[in-house]
Amino acid sequence: MPAHSTTDRDQITRTSALPPDDSLRELLHNEVHARPPARIRLPALVVYVAVLNEGVSREMEWEHLKRLPGQEGLTLDQLSGNFQRLRFANHTLKWERHTEFTRYSVVQALPEKALQGCSDEEMLQSLVVDPQWLAQIPGKTITAIMLAMVHGDVDDPNAMRNMAAPWVEDPAMLASLLGIRRSCAMTDFRLRPSGFERIVVISPPNTSELRSGRTSQRLLELETYRLMALRGLPVAKELGSMLGQAETQLAEITAQMENTEASDQELLKQLIGLAARVERATAMHMYRFSATEAYYNLVEQRITQLRETPIPGTQTIGEFMQRRVAPAMTTVQATARRLGSLSQRIERASALLRTRVDIATETQNQMLLEKLTKGQALQLRLQTTVEGLSIAAISYYVVSLILYVGKAGKAAGLPINPEILAGALIPVVLLGIWWGTQRIHKILQEH
Repeated sequence: MPAHSTTDRDQITRTSALPPDDSLRELLHNEVHARPPARIRLPALVVYVAVLNEGVSREMEWEHLKRLPGQEGLTLDQLSGNFQRLRFANHTLKWERHTEFTRYSVVQALPEKALQGCSDEEMLQSLVVDPQWLAQIPGKTITAIMLAMVHGDVDDPNAMRNMAAPWVEDPAMLASLLGIRRSCAMTDFRLRPSGFERIVVISPPNTSELRSGRTSQRLLELETYRLMALRGLPVAKELGSMLGQAETQLAEITAQMENTEASDQELLKQLIGLAARVERATAMHMYRFSATEAYYNLVEQRITQLRETPIPGTQTIGEFMQRRVAPAMTTVQATARRLGSLSQRIERASALLRTRVDIATETQNQMLLEKLTKGQALQLRLQTTVEGLSIAAISYYVVSLILYVGKAGKAAGLPINPEILAGALIPVVLLGIWWGTQRIHKILQEH
């Protein structure tokens, strides 16, 4: 029996031991490996830019990425998975495309004078990518961060503050120990004139490259998702006045519905206009409110993953987020509930107005039926009167015919008195014609 190679055995086992794959199996299976964290060797500088990609196609981003050194052979198919890590020299650029934004992360060695009061302009000049390339990224900037990652003693808070002071510069910086005192993150979440924020992460010398990569990813995603979540706040504030006016108008319409003299057509017109305004606002902004909730859930998840431990006398990043972001999220959630509630109240008012119109219509129909019934009764009486006159007229013509027949018989020599014959047959004629009329009525009723 011939021996099979390993590949042949795998193919035989795969094809014979399992049913055919679902069309989405491989795609879903590989989703957990779609965005692996970077491995960062300290000391390092991470330059991170996230841009809104509305109106920006994947082809435009591909053309921009091809402008990087050594990336002329990059194909569009390599960007089909919404994630790509590009390597050039000993540096790395990571590209990630999401539903509403695209992220670019450049990882390089930390410049020597970075933690000695180096300005953003000096830092940009020391980047491995051309600053003009960053400025020409397709899209609108939502987040820009310079993240410095260095080794240091995480057990000495004063030493860490002194190390981070030239980079963060704000004495009221935020700081917290991440994990089980494995690293320390410090920032002030302030925009500098260059448009960048600054964060510094200090880690012990034995910190692994993979852990440094996970730490940077969580901090960068935390700030990105925070800003994406806050995009719902201006929308909520803008809707506030419209919702107030709509609620007042609905109250007025409901009050007018209590007045029986108010025109149903006018009330219906006002209610339809109000419902259209509210539904338009719902269609335009409910997605943003849902996205805000989803982004805020990711913010809370990233805060939990940081596993912060407070440093005495310093506010933690998670505490800052809860105090500054939570009220805004409450406003957005309240506005979303208010919009949904208003839509339901308009629906109930519409149901009440429909009930009022139905009752009015039923009353009108009842009055019309009463008029029709009275008309039918009068018509029946008139018909009865006409039938009586008809019996008399028909009887008159029949008796006249009998009289003429009697005269004709007398003229023929028969011993007949025409007048007596006609007079004697009048009751018989009347009774016969009446019986015939009743018989016709009975036949018609049976049919």
